[in-house]
Amino acid sequence: MDREWGSKPGSGGAASAQNEAIDRRERLRRLALETIDLAKDPYFMRNHLGSYECKLCLTLHNNEGNYLAHTQGKRHQTNLAKRAAREAKDAPAQPQPHKRKVNVRKSVKIGRPGYRVTKQFDPETKQRSLLFQIEYPEIEDLTKPRHRFMSSYEQRVQPVDKRYQYLLFAAEPYEIISFKVPSTEIDKSTPNFFSHWDPDSKMFTLQLYFKTKPPEANKPQPAPEANGTGAPGVPPGPLPPPPPPPPQGLPPGAPRVPPPPMPGSLPPPPTMANGPRPMPPGGSPHIPPPPPVAGGSTMSFNNGTRPPSMPPQQGFLPHQMQNQGGHPPPPPPSMGQ
Repeated sequence: MDREWGSKPGSGGAASAQNEAIDRRERLRRLALETIDLAKDPYFMRNHLGSYECKLCLTLHNNEGNYLAHTQGKRHQTNLAKRAAREAKDAPAQPQPHKRKVNVRKSVKIGRPGYRVTKQFDPETKQRSLLFQIEYPEIEDLTKPRHRFMSSYEQRVQPVDKRYQYLLFAAEPYEIISFKVPSTEIDKSTPNFFSHWDPDSKMFTLQLYFKTKPPEANKPQPAPEANGTGAPGVPPGPLPPPPPPPPQGLPPGAPRVPPPPMPGSLPPPPTMANGPRPMPPGGSPHIPPPPPVAGGSTMSFNNGTRPPSMPPQQGFLPHQMQNQGGHPPPPPPSMGQ
């Protein structure tokens, strides 16, 4: 037999009105948390007891869903409207800025105008100039062409390049044309910068001069480094003059140092007690006379020999004998004879 009331056997039973209300509030809480961020609500506050408070209505709520349900109620919405009206009344009246309304004309463009650009150079002032001649044969009546300068950062057509700027010309119903010129300061004095519109020939003329850059030759050159390394790409400066050579002669009283021995030669003789004797101006060594003999005569020497008892003279080198033919000069006459 079928039942017409109650729940089916084995089911959880029919939910009461209280359980349905709890389930509905839980679904609304989850849905509200997905769309509303409580962290941005200025009236939402969590107290030290773990419950939630509404600072606008001064109400206490057990969970976030209860607070969200409160924000959608009539009491919270009424308090929001009262707070907004009170703030608008207390705020001072600010004067609204006057906005000029510009009616944008939507005309059909007929194409680009003809133009001629002439480059000029002034030999006296060393300034470069440009002469623009734009032709507008079908320009509208009672209108005059306009021009303006545009920075490279303002346009969105070409990549940004701070070395250039743009000069724009506009006139209805022609399209706007622009010229890419160097980003150098323009001399806007009266004789150099001028524009003229000829309504008879329908030609617009504009001439501009660029200011000259200051010369860079007066800048001081960087000083070279101590270790010889300077800036890359800069030629090295002039080298300092070499030190003067040492003097050839020795000062009087200075000790004389013998020269180092040549390779393959005999060591120099020992130094005498009285020091080395100077060489005569003639270049040949001075040989002392032989010792006197008892008979009043001198001892004869053979050519190319030397008494074995006499030590060799210091400063007497073998190569000095080459010019003498292998024989020493004859001894000078005795001063005592």
